[in-house]
Amino acid sequence: MKIAVICGGLSSERDVSITSGTGVARALRAKGHKVVLVDLYYGYKGEYNDPAELFEMEQEDVKYSVSVETPDIEKILADGDGTRIGKNVIEICRAADICFLALHGEDGENGKLQATLDMYGIKYTGSGYLGSALAMNKELSKIQFRANGIPTPPGIIVEKGKVPYADVGFPCVVKPCSGGSSVGTSMVQCREEYDAALELAFKFESHVVVEKFVKGRELTVGVMDGKAMPVIEIIPKNGWYDYKNKYQAGLTEEICPAPISAEDTERVQRLAERVGKALMVDVYYRADFLMDNTDGELYCLEANTLPGMTPTSLVPQMAAEQGIDFGGICEKIIAVSMEKYK
Repeated sequence: MKIAVICGGLSSERDVSITSGTGVARALRAKGHKVVLVDLYYGYKGEYNDPAELFEMEQEDVKYSVSVETPDIEKILADGDGTRIGKNVIEICRAADICFLALHGEDGENGKLQATLDMYGIKYTGSGYLGSALAMNKELSKIQFRANGIPTPPGIIVEKGKVPYADVGFPCVVKPCSGGSSVGTSMVQCREEYDAALELAFKFESHVVVEKFVKGRELTVGVMDGKAMPVIEIIPKNGWYDYKNKYQAGLTEEICPAPISAEDTERVQRLAERVGKALMVDVYYRADFLMDNTDGELYCLEANTLPGMTPTSLVPQMAAEQGIDFGGICEKIIAVSMEKYK
């Protein structure tokens, strides 16, 4: 197949996206596909006459890794021409059989790009624009969870400038409403920390989610074509599962399958499948949960419609537990996505 792998963009998760994209492109080439890797924001910088020719040309295999710090988006913006989609991205996508979206956060995962590709008749991997938008916005996700009987931590939405800011008591968790990879997220123990946490989160968005802290085991499960994959338990070696612990190898223990009972495994998997229906997401996604240490209650935190595909990412680990290699899970995502267009 001719596949355009789209990564990068202007999200605070840009580095994660490029790491996912380069890995996916390399794996798909190894499976015999004709692959062109394109940065959503910068576009394709190589020379060509016809975009279809790119898929017949030998492409450089780029290796990339996530840095400890998040990217400087202001600097990246200054390097571009002010548009959110590179000038040649759409024509390359139209020349492909399908686009593999290796994007995380912002324009790649919030439904805007999906709606744009729909308007051009371009096939792409993952959920459509509506499910993407619902899952990306934690306020809307919580509304859908509650309407569908899916437990989620109690919380409120705090809007920048509307002071005095309400709280839910301490400890609590403060995070941007539509962020990802724990960027701008803080664990808060007191009012002084709360004010600082809000200031940090407001750097990313004007709406912030404040949730009661649930002390429990962190579990995550992927769902592919409506069926839950193996459950993973996430155990950071120090602190909590923040940006650094997520993407720097060796800082977090990820146990697959999770060392929980068969009954609890079943509970998490069935709940993860219900999450997809509640948010109208399909093809594949990953749902994140906390299991309360006190009573074993499960709380859904969020669903990720374009989960990471980096060397430390979780969905590839779940696939490996099922006997599917990295290239195989990439092909599976494409195959299930293509079913939408029949």
